Parts: sequence; structure tokens; C-alpha cells
Amino acid sequence: MSDVAAHAEEPEDQTASALRDVRPGSLLVSSVELVEPTFRRTVIYIIEHNDAGSLGVVINRPSETAVHNVLPNWSDLAAKPQALYVGGPVKRDSALCLATVRTGVSIDGVPGLRRVDGRVVMVDLDSDPADIAPLVEGVRIFAGYSGWTFGQLEGELDREDWMVLSALPSDVIGPPRIDLWAHVLRRQPMPLALLASHPIDVDRN
Repeated sequence: MSDVAAHAEEPEDQTASALRDVRPGSLLVSSVELVEPTFRRTVIYIIEHNDAGSLGVVINRPSETAVHNVLPNWSDLAAKPQALYVGGPVKRDSALCLATVRTGVSIDGVPGLRRVDGRVVMVDLDSDPADIAPLVEGVRIFAGYSGWTFGQLEGELDREDWMVLSALPSDVIGPPRIDLWAHVLRRQPMPLALLASHPIDVDRN
């Protein structure tokens, strides 16, 4: 896929008025009607969106596999819970890494880092973690990714399967033990914020 265009400004948390404008750095937040197990109550960070299609990773599905067991060299940099995350159903046997760069740090010309949007970057896992560590607040490593061919995501948006919102840098390596799906919705303006209280068990009202 082609390189992701860099965005100089850090994205702001936008309101429902931006709900259809997908770009690198967007979040796809599953609608309450999307109950298919793979994507139910998921938050997907979009890494690429172009004429070839779209690619992103689910950022709120930690697995039971520790990073130390798969990529021990990166375990110290992995944000808590230091688990491998399930990025999506495509190529589960491959790993992809995102990181949040420290405020004020420049990554221009740094090997192994490619800007996605604002302070969020992709990390080449063949890099030396010691070279990356001083530049980032933490990394998140994903097994697999979520992908759409040209026009496929637009069809899902037409069905209102997803809400498109702007990400904050902290979303990618956010604190453990929070319901990120509800957290992202709660910071939106009303009435969208009301969806954050939607019960996890869809049979319970």
C-alpha cells in the first residue's frame, strides 16, 4: 500500500459533524447495531485510507498472549497490559506496531518510524527498540489487521455500521482496564455521548 500522508497538526477530538470523513487517524467506532462478534463494540484506528482501500487495527481487543512471549525485545516498551492485541481478522500471523511519540519530539529522518497522524506512528519491528524507546511514550503491537477493499468501507458506512470520529494520541496506547468504546463515545457531544451507556449485553435493557 502507498505511504500514509503525514499530518503536521495533532488531531482534535471532533464532534458528530465529522462523522463521514475517513482518513488516517480516524477512529471507526462500531454502532450499537453491529453485533457481529468480530467487530462488536470495537474501536478501529485507521492507518491507511486511499483509492486502494482502507486498513486499520482494532485498538481495544487485548489477547491473552504477552508481548514478551512473541517479541521479547519489545516487551519493555509495550504499553500496559503489555499484551498482544488482536488487530483484526486479516493475517493474524503477522504483527503490526503503533506508537505514540513523546510531545515535542521530532521523528524526521528517524529510521523505523513512519508517521500516521499527529503523534501516532508505525514502528518497524525490525528496528532496535533501544533506538525507539527515547522517542515514544509506548508501543502497541497487533496481531492481524482490519482491511477493506475500495468501496467496501463506504458500503458499511452507508449501512451505519460505524461512527467515524477523530482519535486522540492517547487512544492508541490508552490505559488498561477501561472500556475504550464507551470512553470514546462519552467524550462526544450530546446526543452521541448517550450511546456510551448502551449495555454490553444487548439482551439486557
